[in-house]
Order: sequence, then C-alpha cells, then structure tokens
Amino acid sequence: MSELSSTLPPLPSYINGAWSLPATSIAVFEAINPATEEPCARVALCGPDDVDRAMHAARAAFDGYSALPLEERLALVEKLIAVFEARYDEMVTAISTEMGAPYDLSYNAQAECGPGHLKETVKAAREMVWERPLGGRGRLVHEAVGVCALITPWNWPINQLAAKIGPALVAGCTMVLKPSEIAPLSAQLFAEFIHEAGFPAGVFNMVHGTGPGIGDALTSHPEADMVSFTGSTRAGIQVAKSAAETVKRVSQELGGKSANVVFADAGLEAAVTRGVRHCFGNSGQSCNAPTRMLVEASAYDEAVAIAKKVAESVKLGDPMEKGPHIGPVVSKVHYDKIQRLIEAGIAEGAQLVTGGPGRADGFERGYYVKPTVFAGVNNQMTIAREEIFGPVLAMIPFKDEAEAIEIANDTPYGLAGYVQSGDQERARRVARRIRAGSVYVNGAGQDYCSPFGGYKQSGNGREWGEFGLHDFLEIKVINGFEAA
Repeated sequence: MSELSSTLPPLPSYINGAWSLPATSIAVFEAINPATEEPCARVALCGPDDVDRAMHAARAAFDGYSALPLEERLALVEKLIAVFEARYDEMVTAISTEMGAPYDLSYNAQAECGPGHLKETVKAAREMVWERPLGGRGRLVHEAVGVCALITPWNWPINQLAAKIGPALVAGCTMVLKPSEIAPLSAQLFAEFIHEAGFPAGVFNMVHGTGPGIGDALTSHPEADMVSFTGSTRAGIQVAKSAAETVKRVSQELGGKSANVVFADAGLEAAVTRGVRHCFGNSGQSCNAPTRMLVEASAYDEAVAIAKKVAESVKLGDPMEKGPHIGPVVSKVHYDKIQRLIEAGIAEGAQLVTGGPGRADGFERGYYVKPTVFAGVNNQMTIAREEIFGPVLAMIPFKDEAEAIEIANDTPYGLAGYVQSGDQERARRVARRIRAGSVYVNGAGQDYCSPFGGYKQSGNGREWGEFGLHDFLEIKVINGFEAA
C-alpha cells in the first residue's frame, strides 16, 4: 500500500439517511487514478448484511414516499438539481480523477449528464398522463414499481446514475444503489447531493461493494421489486438469472459492437473523420461507440487512409488538463484486456494501419492505449465480434447496400447503429433495417428525451426521459369508475 493510500479514509456507504461503514466486513478496495496509477480513493466494501439493512430501509420508506403527491417528489428532484449545479466543479474533478475522462469531456458531457437527465425527467413527468379513463368503467393508473436495486458502471458514471435514480425518484420508488467500486468518487458526491436535497431517510440508499461480493445479494433480495443494471452482457446474464427466482422486473443496458455504415457518397473526409473521433471518444469506453466502420468497397482504400491520418492526429493527455485530447483507459485490468484483443487482431491477419500494442509513446505512467486502426477486417475476426471498449477501430469493406445491412446486423448486439450517405432516402432506408435501439444518420446526436437501450444481447427496457420513467412504473386498472 502506498503512503498516500494509507491517508485516505475509507468511503462509507449511505443507508437510511446516514453515512454507514460496513457492519461486519473490514475489507477495503483501492480505486486507482488511471492517469497516475496511484490510489485516489479507498472504499469500505459492504457484505450481504449491509445490503439487507439497505433493502429493509428502502422498503420501510416506500409507502410514505410513493404516497407523496407528484409535485412534492418533483420539488425534491429540483432541489437535487440545484445542489448538483452548485457543486458541479466537484463532480467534474471527481470523474476525471476516478476514470480518466479529460477535463473538457468531464465538464461538457460526463458531469452535464446529471442535471441534463434530471431536468428532462422532471419535464417528462409533468407532461405525462398519470391517470386516465379506460373504456366505460375503468381508470388506468401509473404507480411506482416498488423497491429498486440499481447497479451502475464506471464508464459514464453520472449518466447512468442520473438515468436510473432520476426516474426512480420521480416515479415514487425507493432504491439501493451499487455503483462501480472502480470509480466511486462521483457516486459518493451524488449521494451527498441527495442528502443535501433533503430526501426522506431510506428513499435513497447506496452500498459500496464488488459484483462478486454483493451483486447477487442485491439482485436476488426478496425486498427488491425491480433491478436496473448497466454493464457487460456477461454480467447481465447473471443478473437476470439471480432476479428470476423472485420474478422481478429486470431492465438492462448491456454491451455493443455498433456498425458505422459509410457509403461512397457520404462526403468521405467528414464522415470518416467523424466516425474515427466518435469511436475514440471517452478513450473508446462507450457502449454505443461506432467500433466497426463498414465502408463501400469503391471508397475503402481512401477511407482507410483518412482514418490513419485522423487516428494519428489524436492526442493523449492528462485528464486534469483542458483540451481535445483523450485520456487513459480506466484500469490495468482493462488496459491488459485491450492489449490482448489488439494482439488477437494482428494474429488473425487484420492489417494494423496505425497504433497497436504496448504503452502509448511518451507515457511511462498511466493506462494510455495507442489509438489503433485495423483494416482488412472481416466480420468473423475477434476484433469485429467482441466489445473491446478501447480506442480501437475495425474497418470492413462491403460491396452493396444489402451486404452492408447483413454485416451490420451480424452481431449478438444491437445497441446502436450509424449510417453515412449523401442520399437521405438511402440513409433512412438502411437505418430502418439496422437492428438496434438507436441509429444515427450523418452525424446526428441524441436528445435527453430519446429512448436509450438495445435489441438482442444489448439489453431490454429503455432509459432517458419519458421512456425511462416507464421502467419504474406499474400499470394498474381500477374497474368500477362510471363514465363521465
């Protein structure tokens, strides 16, 4: 243990409105700053007994909180937004420290997702019809699903916290959150914000821990009515199995291997540049990153040359510094996984255009991966099948529209898709054929009101805005109302 780490007090969990160290466990996890390889936080790891305490606190709080009028719940969420915005800079620093997102990305996107999602959820709730007549004698009512177990990842930590906690709070649910132990600082701040906003004790609870240590205790707990999980598909399968014993609702946002279909008429320089930069954004650690670039054969060689030039222009740098650079990947374990997959691409015969294995030039410390482009890839190679979650692009040629759609859909995932074409009719036609939850045409982005989630092994359910609210609501029909 380093001298610095010994001076860091273990981060407590938050149970029933109070900060709480584990009842029985003495285990501590050291979170590492990926830019310096030095500890940035120590987390007191909870065990199943702590999960039990948190779940019972959430259950005890549910009847009272769910019965609050909607406007009172919204007023509390608006206080949360105000606290978040007042302490915004703290959140930016926390995210850059714990997972290596560069300052500009943390400020403009990573941290901004918090108030962005919360505001959109409040807006959606005010526009939503919570009760309405049904038939001649029925009343359709939306009610809170109950106590929720929320498990969030490290790669967009506040995005995932806000996209789950916001609608759960608005819907009238109570909850137990397990954030990633790898990136705990942002979740700790978010819990402070909730405490400062004045939510009743037990409404929000947070337990620090590892997946193997408390994951099953959360997802199988008899007091949990619903599980919302974001993470790998492998872990998602285990979550679903664990939750099945008590027939819980399960909402999941899992992995992706998204195709970016680039036609020769797309305006190649802009389309390829945009695709490479998007793939490498957040150091490639986004589940919806366009990591497979499918290029029309007549433009393929030119596209590869453009991709090489763009990749070699991408700078790596200190997450605490402003600028358009990318940062390190989150951990040594993750860095080593990316290295193995890059080596697999070379071993299987893909052409290494730029980048490759090994530590990035000029970085003796930190988990910096060389921005890497592979050409000559076919869709059966490991680098085209597996989610790398790093700044690695696989370029695949296609001969016509039908083959592009076939390759794009030839994946167990279905989170996102991208289409670039000067022919709007074709772009929209192809977008409709791609089996994915979101498709982006010619560089279009996504609004907070848009549903986010995937087909196939990319998960089920939808987050964000009105659609995110529905995952946390039950539908009840009360029969016996007379028609007006």
